[in-house]
Amino acid sequence: MRLGWSALWILTALGSAAAQPPEELPTIRVDVQVVNILCSVRDGKGRLVPDLTKEDFLVEEEGKPQEIRYFSRQADLPLTIGLLMDVSGSQRNLLETEKRTADQFFTKVLQKKDLAFLISFGPDAELVQDSTNSIPLLRRALESLRIRQDFSGVYRGPVPTVTRPRGTVLFDAVYLASVEKLRHEVGRKAIIVITDGVDIGSRVKLSEAIAEAQKADAIIYSIHYVDPRAYGFPAYGVAAGESDLKRMSEETGGRLFRVDRKYTLERIFSEIEEEMRSQYAIGYVPAENPAPGTYRRLEVRVRQKGMKVQARKGYYAANPAETP
Repeated sequence: MRLGWSALWILTALGSAAAQPPEELPTIRVDVQVVNILCSVRDGKGRLVPDLTKEDFLVEEEGKPQEIRYFSRQADLPLTIGLLMDVSGSQRNLLETEKRTADQFFTKVLQKKDLAFLISFGPDAELVQDSTNSIPLLRRALESLRIRQDFSGVYRGPVPTVTRPRGTVLFDAVYLASVEKLRHEVGRKAIIVITDGVDIGSRVKLSEAIAEAQKADAIIYSIHYVDPRAYGFPAYGVAAGESDLKRMSEETGGRLFRVDRKYTLERIFSEIEEEMRSQYAIGYVPAENPAPGTYRRLEVRVRQKGMKVQARKGYYAANPAETP
């Protein structure tokens, strides 16, 4: 069984049924996997399109059309945000700007039903602030962040960090956020990563980190933030790091952003906020019963020409015995 947004929709149905006489109460069983997709749509000029209906969308799994059973606007679903911040030496001159801007972002975005958590990563991945709706707690967690270049701790979880020092465990941090923090949450889930993208020493591979984000139904927004002063010439690994960030974002339905003089971190956070307020939640039950653990390719389109849908490219079929 895979419960997510569909559980929220079903609870709404149960609430409506509660007013009926006992003999009229419907029998509701949840014994199928519901595939959940968050997506946003842009027109030919790159502007978000926030007013589409269920009938405007087409969903295919492995090339076969699927019936959309659930449809909702973003405002109807709670939001959980995981902010992952690079605290390795290459971010020394950028960290204060990141902390200040992230504080402003949380203050603007989080509503009463929403949660956020903070993970820092350098030589290890550390949960700095657990899921909370408290802006003061998140602010204190951001203020506590410091650059860490030496091995300075052990995370005793699915990403052990004991055997050798490491530099920037980006993939481990995404894995940790997905497995430990987001897999059991319902509603909309997003990971925002601020980094130069250079992974040094992660125990999990890029593909494994992406797979866990997909299993958690999480979107990854990657912010590529590079300080040229932190590198010699050439800036070894930065180009490859940007490519890794792009892959993480595109395969989970997110976007890659690049900070520069004109495209500031403040502007990027504003665009992420706008996109989160313009998302569609789509749910369907696969026409075929996929084998547990298999990867299934997805394509989401709209009927109107000239529009581009931003959505994840696939999902992993869950084990019916699992109850996230």
